[in-house]
Amino acid sequence: MHLAASGLHMMVEVRTLGWMKKNMDPFGKLIYAPETASGEAISKVESHTPKITAPDTVTAGKPFEVRITVGPHPNTVEHSIRRIEIYLYEESRPFNPVFLTAVNLVPVYCEPDIKLNLKLNKGGTIYTVEYCNLHGLWEGRKAIRVT
Repeated sequence: MHLAASGLHMMVEVRTLGWMKKNMDPFGKLIYAPETASGEAISKVESHTPKITAPDTVTAGKPFEVRITVGPHPNTVEHSIRRIEIYLYEESRPFNPVFLTAVNLVPVYCEPDIKLNLKLNKGGTIYTVEYCNLHGLWEGRKAIRVT
């Protein structure tokens, strides 16, 4: 009896792993972007894609401001932007991206509008990922040249 139960457990485990292999996409496929949104997600692009405001070109070693906004977007307990993460893909760096910061946002009280000062020595691309509690993860990006 013990062997039969153990065999059943193994069969369930193997079937579960098979389902996981078929249905587990790489994490990057779970992030929406304007150019990859399809179906119902197309109608959410404007209100969910993080907007990055920063100079196109900056001076090496000189601080500059980056502003990240999302919206217009509802800001209720039932539907809101809960987190914004910022990364840098730096030119010539062997392993990317560099994690810069993350901000957790409390619904009703916190708006998805953040600013930070960066100082770069090499050009690259700023990536921002935001999380909406109803519509998932959305990506925005902006290339920055350094002179």
